[in-house]
Amino acid sequence: MNRLVRVGGLGLMAAAALLVSTFPASGQEGAALYKTKCAACHGPDGKGDTSMGKVLKVRDLGSADVQSQSDAQLTEVIDNGKGKMPGYKGKLTDAQIKELVSYIRSLKK
Repeated sequence: MNRLVRVGGLGLMAAAALLVSTFPASGQEGAALYKTKCAACHGPDGKGDTSMGKVLKVRDLGSADVQSQSDAQLTEVIDNGKGKMPGYKGKLTDAQIKELVSYIRSLKK
């Protein structure tokens, strides 16, 4: 019986290791998406301190103004765009947009 428990425990540990290696850690996908889709205008730190960000007058994503918006409002902006910002509906999955919203939350001052 003791051996059966050990073998079963090893199987569970192997399954857990496989799941951890298969799925990105929370936040990593959001950070990677932000870097490829958003950082050119919003900057690596979300402050909008890029040449394009200054021209477009993008808001600081860590500001109280942006952070006070609900997740639904941020999702809508990412989905549909706003001003000169393009929308990503149909280009990103709902899960990816949720990851981006989580990443934007991490920029809070």
